[in-house]
Amino acid sequence: MIKLLCIALVGVLVLPIQPSAAPAEKDNALPRTPVLVELFTSEGCSSCPPADKFLQDIDAQQPVAGADLIVLSEHVDYWNHDGWKDPFSSHSITERQSDYGAHFKIDSVYTPQMIVDGDTQFVGNSTATARSSFERAAAVNKIPVRLSSITLDGNTLRAHLSVAALPSGERGHADIYVALVLRHAESQVLKGENEGRRLSHVGVVRTMTRVGSVGTKQASEFNIELKLDPSDDPGNLKVVAFAQQPGPGKILGATAEQVKK
Repeated sequence: MIKLLCIALVGVLVLPIQPSAAPAEKDNALPRTPVLVELFTSEGCSSCPPADKFLQDIDAQQPVAGADLIVLSEHVDYWNHDGWKDPFSSHSITERQSDYGAHFKIDSVYTPQMIVDGDTQFVGNSTATARSSFERAAAVNKIPVRLSSITLDGNTLRAHLSVAALPSGERGHADIYVALVLRHAESQVLKGENEGRRLSHVGVVRTMTRVGSVGTKQASEFNIELKLDPSDDPGNLKVVAFAQQPGPGKILGATAEQVKK
């Protein structure tokens, strides 16, 4: 059961996460391990804006050497009350968070909740826990996931997706997801707990679709078609694709590509 829990962060000191090595531009030629960072949030939750800001810092600073932190802001719909409907909210995102709740065996889902590589969950702006989770996830080998041939045809985005076979030690299969994401978004909140605030977000999920699966025997190839919301600027979009153990479980590989007009 979903309960309306908004984690109170009073007394929690939130500090910018510090880079662990030289600036990212010095190691652009080196391969970086993708790490998927999901933040379940809502504009109806007064404790969420600090976590939203933390996600922006993670996205901009890329604070862990050798890691490509791919951020997703996933807006749930169970805070759509008190006169304010989060314009980025989706019931499918609420269902995804509920599935995570069952996977992690927690009594109730909550906001803000951060999940790193489908393997660790914690309060969304707990910087110390986040840093250690990013570093652990960056040390795990991932399978190659590649997006290519991204094109726009009116309100339809097309792309090719290739996902390498799973390592022989993996059991069963992995689910393949593709998300259409707003790189940046802003909203003026008129009602509810954040009434009067102008909120900023990064990596806002507009759609997330399971497109197939991959196993241990051979790679999988997909031709993707995604419908765009006519109100979204294509230049503000990116596509995120990832392979995840069923459950949902651990992220086994991920990638992100910006959409070009």
